[in-house]
Amino acid sequence: MTATSVQIKHEIKDLSLATLGKQRIDWAGREMPVLAQIRDRFEAEKPLAGIKLVACCHVTTETAHLAIALKAGGADALLIASNPLSTQDDVAASLVVDHGIPVYAIKGEDAETYERHVQIALDHHPNIIIDDGSDVVATMVKERQDQLSELIGTNEETTTGIVRLRAMFNDGVLTFPAMNVNDADTKHFFDNRYGTGQSTLDGVIRATNMLLAGKTLVVAGYGWCGKGVALRGRGMGANVIVTEIDPVRAIEAVMDGFRVMPMAQAAPLGNLFITVTGNKHVIRREHFEVMRDGAIVANSGHFDIEIDLKSLKEMSSEVKAVRPSTEEYRLKSGKSVVVLGEGRLVNLAAAEGHPSAVMDMSFANQALACEYLVKNKGKLEPGLHSIPEEIDREIARLKLVAMGIDLDSLTPEQHEYINSWQSGT
Repeated sequence: MTATSVQIKHEIKDLSLATLGKQRIDWAGREMPVLAQIRDRFEAEKPLAGIKLVACCHVTTETAHLAIALKAGGADALLIASNPLSTQDDVAASLVVDHGIPVYAIKGEDAETYERHVQIALDHHPNIIIDDGSDVVATMVKERQDQLSELIGTNEETTTGIVRLRAMFNDGVLTFPAMNVNDADTKHFFDNRYGTGQSTLDGVIRATNMLLAGKTLVVAGYGWCGKGVALRGRGMGANVIVTEIDPVRAIEAVMDGFRVMPMAQAAPLGNLFITVTGNKHVIRREHFEVMRDGAIVANSGHFDIEIDLKSLKEMSSEVKAVRPSTEEYRLKSGKSVVVLGEGRLVNLAAAEGHPSAVMDMSFANQALACEYLVKNKGKLEPGLHSIPEEIDREIARLKLVAMGIDLDSLTPEQHEYINSWQSGT
């Protein structure tokens, strides 16, 4: 298939970028052996045959491998972007040209275009939805009630999306199964901690070229993503402060060696602020007012709501781009605050997102969760469902095999001991 002969429906930037996109997709594949094994099995078994599937994801080289695996499994798959700044236009082109997958994603698309793409996705009449942030699911529930009977279930791998699904369940509108991919051990232990930790700081450094050593880094939120950012920041020499609302997470941060305080106290101290909470306006007007001149703020949560940019703009006399993905807000007081990636996911707005080796496990969970939904169609109750332990463990096993790492196994004596209550010390 060539760019000039493409018949697949799409809305992307430029089909001629497909050659570069294919090269980068192939490169990412070197670090994704688990998903490759799943793709090969899917190709042979076709567990998703006849399934209409919509994926609302970051359109990156790693997501490309998920889409290819789903199509190999027989799915009639369509892909839209979950974030306007995360799309890699060359990847979108390659998926259309080289793999015949409909893609509706353009880097920098406006809100109107994004919402139109959500409607196009729902026009596909999906049986399964893979959703980053649950916008497609929420739109179906609010506007397409007649299509709910066609839905087998949905997968969600973001903290933000899980929060929304729980709220939907509490309101009685989550009338279908939703797989909580985000909480799978082989997802959040690795993707959220190691992936977010590395890729967030990669985005900050690409956008600013700042030296982290000696700087005060304020991390808002100490979930798995916050742990990763704090860990990597300390490893690069930053003095890390954590802000939290949860007492258990706060004491964990203290025991991990970090200072913990409210954002109001941290705001005058930080050189760099990174939000990873999934909540709204974690950094807001009263914090901007007391920040140091030149303080840098960035977000690594899914939606661009964690930093109150509306208030910041109201406080500013001028906003100007000073580097790619870097804007300086000149406050009326004379100080400046620098915002990275328009307050969107900085690891994707200013860099390439998580390393492929991490997304290998996350997307293995997504692919196998789709298979699980199909195999258990009509058997699962409405609401959130955890990834079955056997799937989680199999993904970990496949990853270890790919890394050339062996495990011990129980001796017969050990097996008997741990399964018997009669043996004492």
